Amino acid sequence: MQNRVVIDCFPDSVRHYRRGYAVVAVDVVRATTTAITAAASGRRCFPVPTPEAAMQLARRLHDPLLAGEQSGIMPHGFEINNSPARLAARHDIERPLVLLSSSGTRLCCRAARCDASFIACLRNYISTARHLARHFPAIALIGAGSKNEFREEDQMCCAWIAQYLLDYGYCADPDTLQIVRRWSDKPVDSWITNKSATYLKNSGQIDDLEFILAHVADLDAVFPLINGEVMMHSPLPRSAAGDGAGKEI
Repeated sequence: MQNRVVIDCFPDSVRHYRRGYAVVAVDVVRATTTAITAAASGRRCFPVPTPEAAMQLARRLHDPLLAGEQSGIMPHGFEINNSPARLAARHDIERPLVLLSSSGTRLCCRAARCDASFIACLRNYISTARHLARHFPAIALIGAGSKNEFREEDQMCCAWIAQYLLDYGYCADPDTLQIVRRWSDKPVDSWITNKSATYLKNSGQIDDLEFILAHVADLDAVFPLINGEVMMHSPLPRSAAGDGAGKEI
């Protein structure tokens, strides 16, 4: 059977790919960008699905840093929002991060129950695609979604990964191909007039938008979810995974 890739959306969709797929959770604004930024700095990172789960986990960790939001509001007892920019500016990397978001961390937690699971954002989309092409015949790229919408920034990140896989010889269904055609040649800032970007601007969090746009394909690593924790692994050298062709930034 030919290798295949599918693009899907929303945490509830993960159940379709529990077995036989490598599942990649994508939430560019902002959960997977924040989680990857944490793990890349050497900080332990634990996505959680609810505020209650965050508090339960925090009680088991030493001096945890609680970060996140629910419907845009930082829960009581949390120190920072779900912000990659503010997290990157901190120096207390010895403190494990407990990360909560409205949809992205729920997606991560559901993906973690699958046969193989990873998280991706614009920072590591190239290394993720190359690693997947080397190791997995069936791949599901799943955007977090928000308010029943497949957000443009997540479509773009999924499309860029999928384009690499198509170039490696993977096949895809018509809906996936349509998303790839729409986004594979778009510039990285092609989504900054959408609802996600407008929210960041209007809520005084433009530093996160600037961080996301300034950190594209800057990490040569993959980030699997193992026992509920985001890990960082260096992939094989690019020559070992094939040259491929795709969108270099």
